[in-house]
This record gives sequence, C-alpha cells and structure tokens, in this order.
Amino acid sequence: MAHKSNLHDLLPSDPLRWAPDAARPLRVRARALDADTRIVPHRHDWAQVAFSATGVVRLTAGRHTYIVPPSRAVWIPPGVEHAVTVMDAAELRTLYLLLPAGRPMSIGEGGRQGSGERGCEQGCEQGRGQGRDEANEPGSAAASAWQQCRVLEVSPLLRELVAQLLALPEAQPHGPREATLARLLQDELCRARPVSLGVGLPQDSRLRSLCEAVLADPARHSTLAGWAAGTGASVRTVARLFRTELDTSFAEWRQQVLLAQALSMAARRQPMAHIAAALGFRSASAFSAMVRRTVGQPPSRFFRADGVAPLTAAAPVAAGTSPGAAGRARR
Repeated sequence: MAHKSNLHDLLPSDPLRWAPDAARPLRVRARALDADTRIVPHRHDWAQVAFSATGVVRLTAGRHTYIVPPSRAVWIPPGVEHAVTVMDAAELRTLYLLLPAGRPMSIGEGGRQGSGERGCEQGCEQGRGQGRDEANEPGSAAASAWQQCRVLEVSPLLRELVAQLLALPEAQPHGPREATLARLLQDELCRARPVSLGVGLPQDSRLRSLCEAVLADPARHSTLAGWAAGTGASVRTVARLFRTELDTSFAEWRQQVLLAQALSMAARRQPMAHIAAALGFRSASAFSAMVRRTVGQPPSRFFRADGVAPLTAAAPVAAGTSPGAAGRARR
C-alpha cells in the first residue's frame, strides 16, 4: 500500500533567530507555506504552539498526528521531534516558549517577562475546577498534561494577541508593550480548552502504511477488510495490531481520522451535508450523530471557529457531487 509523495521538503528556517530566552521567554513568528510543503522532522529545546491563521496543516509529533485547522492549535513540549505538512496553503503561526524539558507549565501568580530562567514556566493560572495548590502539584493531571502533545482551542483573544505581537516592529527593541502582550498570551494559552483530538500512529510497517492510506483518503473503504487487502496481512492480524500497537479498534481509530478531516473541511467553509457525503455518511444527521457521540458536542459547536459561520445542514448533495462518495459505505 505504497503512496507517492509529491511533498516539497523544507528545513526549519533559522530556528535560533526565534529562540526564547530569559529576557524574552515567549516569541511569536509567522510563516506562509504552500500546499504540499513539509517542514522536515526536527526538535527544539523550547516548547512550541503551532496553529494556522488560514489553511490547514498536519503536524506529526511522537506517535501521533494532528490535523490542525485555524480553530485549533497543537502544544509541543521541549525536545519532542515533530514535522509539519501543509494540506492547504497556510499562514502558520508559531509560539516559542522558554520551558525546560521535563518541566510542566506551572500554575503560578503571574511571572514577569525577564524574570530569569523560569520565564513561561510561571504565570499560568488555570482554575478550571481545580485548586491552585492541586494544579501546582508536579504529579497532578494539570501539570502532566503539559508534558505531552495536546490539542487546544484557539480563542479569538489568543488569535488577536498573536496578531498584535506580530505587528510590533521587528527592529524595535522589546519593551513594555511586548512584555504585557506576552504575559496575556501566556495566560490565555494556559486557559485554552484542551480538545480530545489526535490520531495515533503505529510502529509496525504494515499497519503504518494502512494508517497513512486512511489519513490520505478515509472514505476510500468502509471496512477493515477493504483496507487490509493491500497490506499483505489478514484482517485478523490487522485488527490485533490496532489493539496491541494503538490500544484501540480500527473503527474507533478511523472515527478520530474522520473528525480531523471534517475539521479541515469545515475550515474551508464547506457545508455539513457536503462534509458528511465526502466522508461516506448517508446523511448530515448521521454525521451529526457520530460527532455528538464522539465528542459530546453538536457539530455547530465543535466546528465553530473565529470568523467562520457554524456549519448548517445545507441542501443534500446531489449524487456525483461528492468525490468518490458513490462507492463508499453508508452508516
């Protein structure tokens, strides 16, 4: 199940130029990238948050891959190798944060820029149903969550704070405005709602090939038998590999892929009926039921993004208007 790659590989552009330090523990940069571009695997000594102002990117880190529309961001801890693939021409926004490897984003009283090594390690105030002491505890769920990749919602305020930092003259020495904006941005980042998105990737070469094929076109086949046919392994073997390598079933894993693909289509302002048909669902209502069952939210809320109208159940898509929909399984 080999795939041809038309990707154009790029090296990370001068990462040390944007490295955070004790004086400026949070840095922001913007980069325009063409579709089918891949920033090759690399790692930083600092933490990173990546999202797109426009377009959709796929970010692979560790043993997970994330499809990132403008409404979501991916947190990458220090030292984690990652690669970025541009699915649609994108305006990438990247935040670099001074955070020693293995140490969590702490929940503190609000540190100052230039306060030394602690930098972005302090100044976060979570308080989402959790006491300050509990959140600061090194072994707490809040602390450990920042030591692994996670998907976060991008609020309108977070987006605007990034835009304001990018608008500052690059040649101008950092001053009170940059420091204030950076502190607010850090606080908003700590308050960002985590989203249970992310698709696990296996180590077994046969299963990895199958997973990459599903990510490329999740509606090509509806059953595991259809996908397993090109791997050289039996359906039973592939099902066992999903359990042993990814601790999930094929159906559950593919459901996460469908959600991620739907997010990228919603970012292009495609109506719900078109998304449902393109992903192989019999109707928009069947697709809505899957979203509610999986994430506990209606599509109108789950796919909502700043500046993008909520998806609506537009008129049904006529036969033949959805690429490949005719031969796909219906739910």
